[in-house]
Amino acid sequence: MIQIRQLKLMPGHSGRELTEKVARTLHIRPEEIVSLRVVRQSIDARKKPEIRLIYTVDVQLQGGREKKILASCRKNPDVGPAPEVRYHFPEPGEEILDERPLIIGTGPAGLFCGYLLARAGYRPLLLERGEDVESRTRRVEEFWKTGALDPDSNVQFGEGGAGTFSDGKLNTLVKDRDGRNAEVLKIFVENGAPEEIRYESRPHVGTDVLSRVVKNMREQILSWGGEVRFSARVTELVIEGGRVRGVVCESGERIEAGAVVLAIGHSARDTFAMLEKKGIPMEAKSFAVGFRVEHPQELINLSQYAQRSPGHLPPASYKLTAKTSEGRGVYSFCMCPGGYVVNASSEPGRLAVNGMSYSGRNGKNANSAIIVSVTPQDYGAGGPLAGIHFQRELEERAFQAAGGAVPVQRYADYAGTEREDGNRKNTAAETDGAVREKKERHVPSDFTPAIKGAWKFADLRDILPPSVRKAFLEGMEAFDRIIPGFADDAVCLSGVESRTSSPVRIPRDETLQSSVRGLYPCGEGAGYAGGITSAAMDGMRVAEAIAARYQIFQEDACKTLTYGENDGTVSE
Repeated sequence: MIQIRQLKLMPGHSGRELTEKVARTLHIRPEEIVSLRVVRQSIDARKKPEIRLIYTVDVQLQGGREKKILASCRKNPDVGPAPEVRYHFPEPGEEILDERPLIIGTGPAGLFCGYLLARAGYRPLLLERGEDVESRTRRVEEFWKTGALDPDSNVQFGEGGAGTFSDGKLNTLVKDRDGRNAEVLKIFVENGAPEEIRYESRPHVGTDVLSRVVKNMREQILSWGGEVRFSARVTELVIEGGRVRGVVCESGERIEAGAVVLAIGHSARDTFAMLEKKGIPMEAKSFAVGFRVEHPQELINLSQYAQRSPGHLPPASYKLTAKTSEGRGVYSFCMCPGGYVVNASSEPGRLAVNGMSYSGRNGKNANSAIIVSVTPQDYGAGGPLAGIHFQRELEERAFQAAGGAVPVQRYADYAGTEREDGNRKNTAAETDGAVREKKERHVPSDFTPAIKGAWKFADLRDILPPSVRKAFLEGMEAFDRIIPGFADDAVCLSGVESRTSSPVRIPRDETLQSSVRGLYPCGEGAGYAGGITSAAMDGMRVAEAIAARYQIFQEDACKTLTYGENDGTVSE
């Protein structure tokens, strides 16, 4: 197999044009190509408006001529043998596992851990505090309409985890030396995601597609003998002699287990409190907080593509970073082209936001979180859960700012205003070290946010601590120099973005176990991932660790749950 890199074509090209480009590069006829597989596709917008698609492809030729053609192309640095990285799941270990592996949580980490173990014959039991994805979707949509929050089934909790109601981004910075990233994308495609995610440089599926994929993965787990229980919140770990022996659910049921995977997600605050009481080692870690920032999608397209309508290109995105005068990191996070800000709350009296988009990314606004790094030094002493206390304080202020609706404020009012006679007046003056200069208007003054859930204009200025607010403003001004109009007066901020990553890490050793043996901290909630794909890859690592240690569970009495076709109900 031959790999060709740096193939450049115009957006909107045909498959035939790609084949002909490959043939010209290899100095062969198109008819000699047996197969052509796109390995990677990216967008080169460095010479706007002349934008190109850049391809890496693997090619198989007739008659096994690859070796001869490679020799003839040896002076071309972009042509070479195709590297082969295949994912390998370990052979079963030698220890006996008396009970099925038990996985707490069905977000990406727990779902992929369960998927691989089920596929290998271990018939895992997955416990999820929230509802199945169909019921959960109805519950979330009702919350956005009425404000009636279910603390166990919401944007944060339920089948698929917090990523189900997001942009569904599948890119990651984790190195893929063992083929896990490719395997994650392969599994997604096998369960209903589009084939393009396997080669796009910034793959995404959108919340609508991701919901279907999650359901299909669950049904595969069931078909392989696994079990999934919803509305099954774990309230206690059973620990004896330094080993985990099982769990207790809210219903009072005790479930025996010698291998327990903690894939609880970054918002399972009550579970973290339980773990602290049980003496599970944990530590506070750095994370980031800030606001969602919305712009017209046309503004981002114009900046990135030099055209308001992308044509054959996807809606434009961005990734921005800055270092403030005080050394804080400010950066964009979870950028959603053509997306929506969503009320992502999970606790009564507290409000958090997130970003979401559908697979088409065809909303009128672009949004991302602009967030500021915070460390344990920012939120003071208080043990391993100090970051959670800090998050809750911010979320309580956000809830109070607009009476439970998502609070929204224009950037001019947040950055450059002062109170005179009880009214807001734009002064374009120096505020917290950020100088607001008069700029050409890029965003219409009547620009409005696109938000899932009730929203209301309110004052956001007292939500973030002063030092974090100052850093946020410096970052916005720095980003405005990169994308003109980014800090325009009419840009909409909403908050608070507080659930960017887990504020807690649960240490584990080289076997991926906690100091409590048999307990496997996993995924984003345990502090080992930062998105859908990295969480899925960490779930795979934990599945591999369990499989490499234990024999396949053989008990025949394993029950399997089945699901109603229409209403998502569960029966045995």
